[in-house]
Amino acid sequence: MALYKFRLPDIGEGIAEAEIVQWHVKVGDRIEEDANLADMMTDKATVEMESPVSGVVVELAGEVGDMVPIGSTLAVIEVAGEDEVAERIDAETPDANPPLRIDAGEGDREAVEGRDAVAAVPAISASLPAVAPLHHPPEEAGGPPPLASQGEELRVLASPAVRTRATDLGIDLSHVKPSEDGRLRHADLDAYLRYNSAQGFGVAAAPRADEAIKVIGMRRRIAENMAASKRNIPHFTYVEEIDVTALEAMRADLNDNRGNRPKLTMLPLMIVAICKAVPQFPMINARYDDEAGVVTRSGAVHLGMATQTDAGLMVPVIRDAQAKNVWQLASEITRLAEAARTGKATSAEMSGGTLTITSLGPLGGIATTPVINRPEVAIIGPNRIIERPVFAKNPLGGDDIRRAKLMNLSISCDHRVVDGWDAASFVQAVRKLLETPVLLFAD
Repeated sequence: MALYKFRLPDIGEGIAEAEIVQWHVKVGDRIEEDANLADMMTDKATVEMESPVSGVVVELAGEVGDMVPIGSTLAVIEVAGEDEVAERIDAETPDANPPLRIDAGEGDREAVEGRDAVAAVPAISASLPAVAPLHHPPEEAGGPPPLASQGEELRVLASPAVRTRATDLGIDLSHVKPSEDGRLRHADLDAYLRYNSAQGFGVAAAPRADEAIKVIGMRRRIAENMAASKRNIPHFTYVEEIDVTALEAMRADLNDNRGNRPKLTMLPLMIVAICKAVPQFPMINARYDDEAGVVTRSGAVHLGMATQTDAGLMVPVIRDAQAKNVWQLASEITRLAEAARTGKATSAEMSGGTLTITSLGPLGGIATTPVINRPEVAIIGPNRIIERPVFAKNPLGGDDIRRAKLMNLSISCDHRVVDGWDAASFVQAVRKLLETPVLLFAD
């Protein structure tokens, strides 16, 4: 038997440490060579760590959410083999190693210490306090008294419909006082619900215990980035209403004649409009290094696309969006969104954006005030499309009322770099392109 110390390898240029996002084993488990040991997150991506040997896990380097320096021991694995194999493993595993935390029981710790392993530290698990279930109000509190005292049985008169409704609401009929002739009716249930609601008792919903969730991995990255953005960037938001009636009609025509090309959503058309407007307003498509005091206006539009995933909001980047047509953009949007949601997006696909677009899709919203993806200086948020009647001038005089599809377009900007006039002028340029969609395809 020998102990193999698996040290965290260099998993990225310039990376000094990585965060434990998930353990796939626990102390005492057997792991096979090349099996997944842990998921580690750097500033840019999540990397799967595979075991280089087969054996039994005797030590782990921390808990989920802990940071592990590059080169330090991630796990200690007991391996079986001939003496020469043990000697080779010992030679590959230097003794210099900081103490490790071992999430093991008392017996496991004694066994590890008997093999001259690193001193074990007992794992400490915090347990949440139990939350007392909600009860009906006691009689002395002024609530309606039960019709049967404890230990007694009383036949409750009620129709099947009333009984079914009481069951669905979680109401014990013995606690409901009938209003007349000893028979319970729907009105009695309503009175009982009103009383309990006024007293703060939720009879229709089961109580839930408090849940403590450790902020780790992607959620922690998002929290840190958003906090840094709001702390360092003086945001302002501008919102404009856009008539997309003609644009939606054109999109429907394009989809009817798309052949085997991907179906178009509003997003590719929006991106084309943004890319056409950007050259007039280069301060929008930029990155600001506030430490160096340098604003870099990008010649190409590397458009970040905010994407909701199970791990949280991720922003894959469409490279050179200005060089792609609507069909290419539609394909790239689908590919990047799928890569982000499945965790297969590369570090290069998740960095280097110069401008971001974020949309709540079918959830819509009247208006949004999106948070800038630092170090970018602007983020654009299209909102829900709704139909409303609008007034239009009649060439023969007077006003006409017509049905229109309207959408609010939001933009948040870094006021250190972008003035309000510039942001408003940029949105007006985008508005003109979207309200006259033939311009999207004009040179």
